[in-house]
Amino acid sequence: MPPPPLSLGDGPRLALLYAAVFAGIGVAMPFMPLWLSGLGLGPDLIGVMVALPILVRIAVTAPLVGLIDRGVPARTLMVAGSLGLAATYALMPAAAALGWPVLAGLIILNAVGGAPLVPCLDYQSLAAVRRSTGLDYARIRLGGSFGFLAATLLGGWLLGVVGTGSITGFLAALELASACGAAFLLRRAGAGPPRPRASGRARLPAALWLAIAAGAAIQASHAAVYAFGSIHWVGLGLAPATAGLAWGVGVVAEIAFFAVIGRIAWLRDAPFRLLGLGAAAALLRWAGLLAVAGLPALVVPLQVLHGLTFGATQLGAMAALSRLAPEGGRGAAQGTYAACAALASATATLASGAAYRAGGGPLAFGLMLPVAGLGLALTLAAARAARR
Repeated sequence: MPPPPLSLGDGPRLALLYAAVFAGIGVAMPFMPLWLSGLGLGPDLIGVMVALPILVRIAVTAPLVGLIDRGVPARTLMVAGSLGLAATYALMPAAAALGWPVLAGLIILNAVGGAPLVPCLDYQSLAAVRRSTGLDYARIRLGGSFGFLAATLLGGWLLGVVGTGSITGFLAALELASACGAAFLLRRAGAGPPRPRASGRARLPAALWLAIAAGAAIQASHAAVYAFGSIHWVGLGLAPATAGLAWGVGVVAEIAFFAVIGRIAWLRDAPFRLLGLGAAAALLRWAGLLAVAGLPALVVPLQVLHGLTFGATQLGAMAALSRLAPEGGRGAAQGTYAACAALASATATLASGAAYRAGGGPLAFGLMLPVAGLGLALTLAAARAARR
């Protein structure tokens, strides 16, 4: 038997948990490389340390999240994962003192703990939306964007006051708070009789595989801007503060899109329209960034498209998972999408790095155009498969 339906009041509770989970990401993503640099590690070794979590997520996300289909509650996976993150962050200074191989091993364990958090939370939120039509996934997911932005701003200020050496302690505290949030905010979602153990792995339909590939490709097309956007823009003559403003505009656009999408009837719960919109916006965005060499002031307005290239793609992929994933295979589907997105993004990041070394920003951003185009083609194929 499924757990009892979540009430409408659980929408804010899930949004709050998104904020807690993404607060840790909002600190780790921009600031952990600074902590690694403070240890005296060279650029190549820092690159290895940053790449390790991506490789781990590719390998372990789908199997871990697939445990949901075998009766392990998503709440249990989230609490255990957050506690694992807190413990490994707390131990990192001691591990660094023992040498970089020990630190690398701890970073691998840290990545295992973090791998199921967002897919499990997406799983819980989509299940809540299916059970209660009054809930809106976009509004719930909005909490993650706010949490990421607030943590990045607060973390930057705090680390400026106390120094980058405190990053791991700050992250440990955030993850401990996330574990408490998962334990208490998902308490009602985990109530009720346990789910039966699946007798076999449910097969995902072809339309869902195509939608997963489409979402992964569109998100992977962000690789060049994530890795080299700020470097390229400063090289064009923008001040670092203006480059920071460009990133802020993108996050605000993402928040605005999540806030209003529920009122747009032709897009609400329309996975292929959302994925197509994200792909089309990505083509426009990367083509625009190719053209800004002579007009760098266009960078900031082009960042508004992040609300579609990321936001519409995220909602489209989640709507496809909610609509097309079979019962008994929803956890595996959620984990498969997360793993495919990580694999595609890692591949695109490596390719954009080679392109940036060979031809700078224009070649790197130009390489993202066919990646976004592939996402659009896969979206059209997914829509045709779903109609059949």
